[in-house]
Amino acid sequence: MKQGTFGCRDSHDRIGILIAQLGTPEEPTGPALRSYLKEFLWDPRVIEVNRVLWWFLLNGVILNTRPKKSAALYRRIWTDEGSPLLLITKELTSLVEGKLKQIEPSVEVAFGMRYGSPSLEAAIDQLCDSGCTKILLVPMYPQYSGPTTASVYDAVFPHLRKRRSVPTLRVVEPYYAHPGYIEAQASVIQKAYEGFEQRPEKLLLSYHGVPEAYVEKGDPYCCQCAETTLALKSQLKGFKEDEILHTFQSRFGRDPWLTPYTDETVKELAEQGKKHIAIACPGFLADCLETIDEIGYEAQVEFEAHGGEKIHLIPCLNTDALWVENLTHILVEELGSWLETAKRSQQGSCLVRCPVAQAKTKLASS
Repeated sequence: MKQGTFGCRDSHDRIGILIAQLGTPEEPTGPALRSYLKEFLWDPRVIEVNRVLWWFLLNGVILNTRPKKSAALYRRIWTDEGSPLLLITKELTSLVEGKLKQIEPSVEVAFGMRYGSPSLEAAIDQLCDSGCTKILLVPMYPQYSGPTTASVYDAVFPHLRKRRSVPTLRVVEPYYAHPGYIEAQASVIQKAYEGFEQRPEKLLLSYHGVPEAYVEKGDPYCCQCAETTLALKSQLKGFKEDEILHTFQSRFGRDPWLTPYTDETVKELAEQGKKHIAIACPGFLADCLETIDEIGYEAQVEFEAHGGEKIHLIPCLNTDALWVENLTHILVEELGSWLETAKRSQQGSCLVRCPVAQAKTKLASS
């Protein structure tokens, strides 16, 4: 009998891990970007303006001009296998699941995109259909922000409400200063520096920006980014105090965003005579358009245009071995009592049959 039929249980409960990533277009084309941007930019967590006015601006102007430009940018980073963000997230999910199953075989790990495919909703259904009665939600954003972390909640919670049997849900708390995250991030930076022929004169820690108005309304993102930088400074070895700079990238629109801006800082450093700088992006866990192209290409062009020579783009955590190990430890911490319950459940041999199921089985056999 299929699990869940007639309200009975014929298998042990499973634990689900839902890795929630931002998203990516399905292909680097204008139509695909139009669909992706329409979903992304219509999210009220991302753009907090009057919805009526924004609808006209989005559909009348932005979606008729921006998709073609964005598609050209995505083509610069696209691989033969597809989107870097999608490929990295898929591999990370597989690696983490392999490690977790060594600890508890009943764990299932799936990933979903807030925008695009595979969706968060599809990932939830996948976990529930595989027998997961408990789900740990893991936003792939170390620092909390309304447009990212909270937007994931906006997608996950309503979808769960549609189910007759709603799984127990836990959410990983922001891990912007978690020792495992900081250790892995510092390790990636240190390894990159060991491979440079010439030591960069400055290291920029560049985070995705948000409008200042969001922070003024109570978003803790700015403070959490600052704490990440402070923790990394204490972890990184061989750096002078003024060698590491804290900046924000990817601003959109005319409103003031968190400063200092990464692009303006890059320009200023070049004009000051700096020839070699490095940039790491601690707020991004997987390399994507904002790291590979915005920093690796656009910032490089800006740097050279004002007298600089080389920007060394430090990779995101991606599937770094230490990060996979430390992320697994973070998840084990968050799973807590669920793992103990799962172990006790596996020790028992009793599978429950409710009276309704027994009656149906008897009827079917007669």
